[in-house]
Amino acid sequence: MKHFSIVILAILATLTCGWANLGDGDDKVEDSYGTILQRQLRDDGTVSVLYHKDRYLYEVIFANGRSVSETYFHVKGTDLSEKEITRFLKANAGGATWTPDNAAKERRFKRSDAKAEATHANVNGRPALTVRELRRKP
Repeated sequence: MKHFSIVILAILATLTCGWANLGDGDDKVEDSYGTILQRQLRDDGTVSVLYHKDRYLYEVIFANGRSVSETYFHVKGTDLSEKEITRFLKANAGGATWTPDNAAKERRFKRSDAKAEATHANVNGRPALTVRELRRKP
């Protein structure tokens, strides 16, 4: 029984560590998203980092060492499937739920806690899903 419990804990640890999400620090994101292809300091003081792991490219924007925006692409430039979009949204749910916003021209999603939004559209000529944190006005 003890051995079985250790195996279950190992599986759960692997599943929870496989994905980074909004708000995670740069160490967790780097561990989750693999090889750094490009790092760029942006004019607003944030840092944009492009990662490659398996069949995905991940472009993450960090502010103060925390992920505030993540964009997911296929390496080959093909569109993400509905299952992939759902999986990325679920990873960034933060305990909330996502609902489609059909009023927009592009495909958009709103998070029920109003702390993030997502857009499925072309980014730099490639179909992508971008999930970003919404900043509240003070």
